[in-house]
Amino acid sequence: MEKLKILGFAGSLRKASYNKAILRAAAELVPENAELEIFDLDGIPPFNEDFESNPPAKVTEVKAKLKAADAIVIATPEYNYSMPGVLKNALDWASRPYGDNSCDDKPLAIMGASIGAIATARAQYHLRQTCVVLNMHPINKPEVMVGGVQDKVDKNNTLTDERTKEIIKSMLLNLVIWTQRLKQK
Repeated sequence: MEKLKILGFAGSLRKASYNKAILRAAAELVPENAELEIFDLDGIPPFNEDFESNPPAKVTEVKAKLKAADAIVIATPEYNYSMPGVLKNALDWASRPYGDNSCDDKPLAIMGASIGAIATARAQYHLRQTCVVLNMHPINKPEVMVGGVQDKVDKNNTLTDERTKEIIKSMLLNLVIWTQRLKQK
């Protein structure tokens, strides 16, 4: 049986991003029947409708990877009670031009990490709203909202908290099951 291809990306550009840390952990925790490739959004320019029919190379690359993926994982920080602009921007490029939505009908898992107590709850809910128009199919549980993340990573920004790893592992298993179920329809 061919492994499910999951594409993951973080809505953060920061090198020492906590969301990149949990995404790297997810790549190590993915079930045996799946593989998770991490894509870095750095270098995607601001969305400009003038160029949607002839997008920059980085946009063409992410669109191709999204189309080839069986499922998607997004790790989002929360900026000003919402998802970061770079993430929204990437999704805008991915869905354009009209009729060429690279995210169409894709299963999705959402997670996020923050130093705050409620983690990325508001950003994740805004991302879910965007997924409606993109015709994506997010899993509902478990919700992975890693609060106080600074105490759950080591000095190399590697996730060390076992409870968080278990929740991420459960999320990935549910994503694989959900993806297989949707493929059967």
